[in-house]
Amino acid sequence: MQGQMSQTGPLVTVLISTYNRPRYLREALASIFAQTYANLQIILVRDGGCDVQEVVAPYRNDPRLTFIDRAENRGLPRSFNEALSHARGKYICYLGDDDLFYPHHVRTLVQALEGQDRYEAAYTDLYKAHCRIEPDGRRTVLSKNVEVSRDYDRVSLLQFSHILHVSLMHTRRILEKTGGYNEQVEVLVDYDLIRRMAFFTDFQHVPVITGEYYAAVASDEEKCSRISTRKRKDVNRYILNVLRIRSSRPAKPWRRLEDTSLIVLADRAGEELERLLRQIWSHTFFPHEIYLPLPESELRRIRTIVPHVFGVPVRPGASIEERVDAALAACPGPYVGVVPASWQIGYQEVAWVEKSLYALMHCPDPREAFELVGSRPGCWGAVFRKEQLATARRLHSHLPLLDSLDAAGLTPREPRKDEWPFQFENLVTSGQLLEKQGMWADAARLFEVAQERYGNDLWMMTRRANDWLRAGRPAEAIALAEAVNRIRPTPATLLIEARARRQQGQMSEAIVLLEQAERILEGSELIHA
Repeated sequence: MQGQMSQTGPLVTVLISTYNRPRYLREALASIFAQTYANLQIILVRDGGCDVQEVVAPYRNDPRLTFIDRAENRGLPRSFNEALSHARGKYICYLGDDDLFYPHHVRTLVQALEGQDRYEAAYTDLYKAHCRIEPDGRRTVLSKNVEVSRDYDRVSLLQFSHILHVSLMHTRRILEKTGGYNEQVEVLVDYDLIRRMAFFTDFQHVPVITGEYYAAVASDEEKCSRISTRKRKDVNRYILNVLRIRSSRPAKPWRRLEDTSLIVLADRAGEELERLLRQIWSHTFFPHEIYLPLPESELRRIRTIVPHVFGVPVRPGASIEERVDAALAACPGPYVGVVPASWQIGYQEVAWVEKSLYALMHCPDPREAFELVGSRPGCWGAVFRKEQLATARRLHSHLPLLDSLDAAGLTPREPRKDEWPFQFENLVTSGQLLEKQGMWADAARLFEVAQERYGNDLWMMTRRANDWLRAGRPAEAIALAEAVNRIRPTPATLLIEARARRQQGQMSEAIVLLEQAERILEGSELIHA
């Protein structure tokens, strides 16, 4: 059946852009043409840099290849957009010019996406190949690790990416909703597009290793030829790119995300308001817009770089209630936040409003609303379903804001910590802290709790196996590592099991496992197809 799919399945377009890396491009191209899935359209863009005609020559007569040979360096987003304008495939996937597909990569992802209508995107796992860069530019692989193997989590993806570009395949039609690559974004260009996709689709995680990407070891970072690595060292430009990405709002309707309207109750324009607007911009990752109910004279004074800020004219001297009511009439989001102008967002705070919004979005009781964490008399804020706040104000418009909520049966409360987002991440972080303290058994038990509640089985089982090994419990380590190695052996999990078996005196079994790990590192064994 797999062979039949490889010949008759839908067309898949593979995009690859190259700049000054002909040595690595040769290997990358070879890995595409070695795919067991044959129905491919391969679009290669030379984004300036050195000539690659010699590298492309062996494939010139293959009708699947389109080669865009451009002398000018325009950057990855423009190169991918140019390639996408030629794409005909039902599905799109990507390869870096210094990365590798394993032969089963495309087939694995096509099988995940075909025959279902829930997902318009899927991703696999990859090895991160740690390399030493030799004086002549060759890379010597020192180790291979699966550093990212995360089941899809929509909220987490809004904050940071756990999907690697090379591991991704998506439908071409979803680009009609998201648009293409943002040519104003200089780094994290893949995350920018992936994040926009999350507004419209969930992603299917396929925990199969289907390729590898390289990373220079620390001493070789200065020799690393990745443009993205160099650009990340410009901290200010990097932060601006992150803010631009998190501010991205594709056209509605959104199938998978809902909007929030933040009503900021400032008395006047000025430095204090601009400070709060910038704090909201830099610390908010849920989709949102900001509404400012102010007199027109104050609205004219606002000069802000913060995007998605809308003024709502009110009469001079309007009360808090009048300002809330005016903003409610203007804002479209299904969720509304009321934020006092004196609100302070801590520098290290990562979910100042999301803690309350996440609790609200997952609360089945329509009468519940949630205070912003840290609210107090004189500096009080909360989030609501727009309908419930609008109803309370409509029925009790003669009352002060808090009294109208009470009269409508709404009593906002602060969310409990177990209602905050990032529960899985917090468990993992706590487990890592226990590991640093040498509390290996406690860490293993905590990762077991994380697995029971949130999945990510292979990742958590690997962590548990390593911790039991370090705790001097080889039997537990063997049971977990062996289970993982039956599904997806990696050098790390093979080494864990080998060490545990050596502690048990099972030397011959340990040697077999070490030899298998060595073959994977050398690239002579692909066991994940």
